[in-house]
Amino acid sequence: MDIDDVKISRKKPIFSVGAGLLKYLKMYQREAKLPISYYDLLHFQETVPVMDKYGNDTFWETPLYPPHLQDQLYEGLKVVYAVLKASGNTRIVQHKIIDRIEYCAFGNTKPFRIRIVNRLNDVYDYFYIKQADASRIYGLELEEILSPNQVNYVYDRDTLVEEHIVGIPGDVFSKGRIENPDYNQTRIAKEFVKFNERCIISLLGDMRAYNFVMQITPDFDDFQFRIRAIDFDQQFYEGNPKVYMPQFFKENFPYVKLCMEHLNDRTVLQYQQEERSSIVHRVRSERHRIKDLRDASQTQQLSTAENIMQLREGYGGYYNNDNYYRCKSMTDIVELNVKNVIRQVQL
Repeated sequence: MDIDDVKISRKKPIFSVGAGLLKYLKMYQREAKLPISYYDLLHFQETVPVMDKYGNDTFWETPLYPPHLQDQLYEGLKVVYAVLKASGNTRIVQHKIIDRIEYCAFGNTKPFRIRIVNRLNDVYDYFYIKQADASRIYGLELEEILSPNQVNYVYDRDTLVEEHIVGIPGDVFSKGRIENPDYNQTRIAKEFVKFNERCIISLLGDMRAYNFVMQITPDFDDFQFRIRAIDFDQQFYEGNPKVYMPQFFKENFPYVKLCMEHLNDRTVLQYQQEERSSIVHRVRSERHRIKDLRDASQTQQLSTAENIMQLREGYGGYYNNDNYYRCKSMTDIVELNVKNVIRQVQL
């Protein structure tokens, strides 16, 4: 593994949802009618910075709404939460209140983060409302199909609502917890190798440490680790192959260092093969869904012709496979990645 200075297009355009993708979302029950939209939440008068407990800027802001608009938004957000969590059954929000709304102008989709609290026991949850972006939706779907993780989201016209993914932010974990003596360092390194492999195959880009979380599960004799992506803004848009390889981001050096210290070439290859085998099992069980997703992408713009050409040439060289040079879209490259994985596992 190595570290490089990977460049990211900071102003990736938002791609609207095409007719094929909309049909797919309806087929797999991702489309819903929501009482409020992303743009309804933009009607704030001003914002106040949100600071963490150490006084540092979190890059989130608290929007301030007129009282009459705030009441209307809060009621609508409770219904949105019911749609996301319980197919619209509003009984689950009977004792819940919207505690706060936060806004981030830093990300591509400029998300809103909503905190909802149960008045009976103070248990809280988060969910996100974002601008609908077709490439992001494809990223969520590929995460559902190709990874061991499930994602929960709903779409309505220009609005995307996503469930909160629980975990320790990757940058926080790497700075203060990665060297915990109770943690098996080899298991953490193993998980990073597998995560890196999934990103390469699914073309999930920009997985810097602050764009994924570490989930830690106590086992009967140790801890299990899983890295989960939380940001899908850079799903197969960029042309640089290294964008889809988390090992090359300097923010991920603590994880790369762990791999170099605790793994050798043979074990890295073993863990890569294990992840490829798992992907093959998932593809076989979801073969109809992944075919429908591919078909939905055929008429959908997801990147630029220049980026597609650069990436297919980069992957052709990376895998020493001339078949990549015939790919005409980003989803063609993903499909070829998956087919290659299937062939490798069958050998």
